[in-house]
Amino acid sequence: MRFIVSTSTLLKHLQTVNGASSSSTVLPILENFLFEIKEGNLTISATDLQTSMTTSLPVESKEDGKVAVPAKILLDTLKTLPDQPISFNIDNTTFSIEISAGEGKYKLSGENGDDFPKIPVVENASSVSLPASVLSEAITKTIFAVSNDELRPAMTGVYCQLSDQFITFVATDAHKLVRYRRMDSKADKTASFILPKKALTLLKAALPTGDMNVAVDYNATSAFFKFDNINLVCRLIDERYPDYEAVIPANNPNKLIIDRALFLNTLRRVVIFANKTTHQVRLKINGSELNISSEDLDFANEAHERLSCQYEGEDLEIGFNARFLIEMLSNLSGEEVTLELSTPNRAGLLIPQTNDENENVLMLVMPVMLNNYN
Repeated sequence: MRFIVSTSTLLKHLQTVNGASSSSTVLPILENFLFEIKEGNLTISATDLQTSMTTSLPVESKEDGKVAVPAKILLDTLKTLPDQPISFNIDNTTFSIEISAGEGKYKLSGENGDDFPKIPVVENASSVSLPASVLSEAITKTIFAVSNDELRPAMTGVYCQLSDQFITFVATDAHKLVRYRRMDSKADKTASFILPKKALTLLKAALPTGDMNVAVDYNATSAFFKFDNINLVCRLIDERYPDYEAVIPANNPNKLIIDRALFLNTLRRVVIFANKTTHQVRLKINGSELNISSEDLDFANEAHERLSCQYEGEDLEIGFNARFLIEMLSNLSGEEVTLELSTPNRAGLLIPQTNDENENVLMLVMPVMLNNYN
C-alpha cells in the first residue's frame, strides 16, 4: 500500500484527532492512528474506547488498505518537516512503514489495522442540528464548572436537555453551577444526556469558526457529532443528573448591579491577600457601596476595596470563594453583571446584563460561612 500527501495537510488532520488517542498500557494499539485508504481517500481514526475521532482527506493512492501507525513518532516527525509532499510505503504483511520526504527516509513499525478497535456507528439515533458557534459558546460557558470528582460521575460531564422550545446545557461541581440556555436552537423531541468533559474539550478545539451546522445524533449510549470531514463519537455518562433546578433559589430580593471588569479585577487583587486554602472574600453591601475584603490571619495579610454599585435590597454581608467568582466572571460577557442574593447562607446568582434574547445564562455560586471577628 502506497500513498502521497502533503506534510502540512496531514499534520493538521492528525493534530485534530490526536486528543482522542490514549497512552494505554493495557491496550498499546490505542497509541496508534488507524490509516484507512479507500478510493483515494485517507480516513484517520483515533480512540481511547470512550471517545473516538475520525477525519478524512484526499491523497494520491492507487490501492486500498489499512494500517495502524504509532501516533507520537509520526507527529514528532511531521512537526519537524517543512511543507512538502511525503510518501508512505506500507508492507501489507509485516506492516512496516517507510516514509520518504525530500532527501530523507524514515522507517517505523506499524500494526495490523484489523486489530484496531471498531469505531462505533450511529444506530437507532435521534438527531438535532446546532450551529457550530452555538455549540462552541455552550461548551465555553459550561465546561469550567464541570466536576473532577470521580465519586460523582454524573457531575463529570455537561448535562444537555433538548426540548421543542430551547436547548439547555448545565454543569456543576456542587460549589458552582452554570445553566446556559439557547432560545434559537430547538429539537423535535425532548431528550437529555450527559456528555463527558474530554469529548467536549476535543469537540471545541475541532469546531470550525464559520456559520456551519453540526449534526448531533444520539442514542441511549453514545453521541455523534459530524461537521466538515470530522466525526466525533463519545460514550455518554450513564448516570442520573442531580435535580439542578431545585438548587436555584427563586426568590432573591437583594439585587446588585456592577461593572463586570471592575468587579473581576478587584477580586483578582483582593484574593492575593486571602487565605490560600479557602480563598475567602467578604462582600459587604451598604446602600450603593460594595466593600470587598479578605484576610489571611496566618500571615496577618488583609485587603479592603470599595466599589460603587447599584443595589436594591437590605444591607448584607456574605462570603464567597473568590476563585469561583473569578472563574465565573471571566466566562461571562457583557459590561455589567447582576448578583442576586437572598441571605448569607443561600446561593448567589450571577446573571450577565446582555441584550441577546437568544441566550440565557445563569451562574450560581455557593457562599462560605464567615467568621465574624471584626
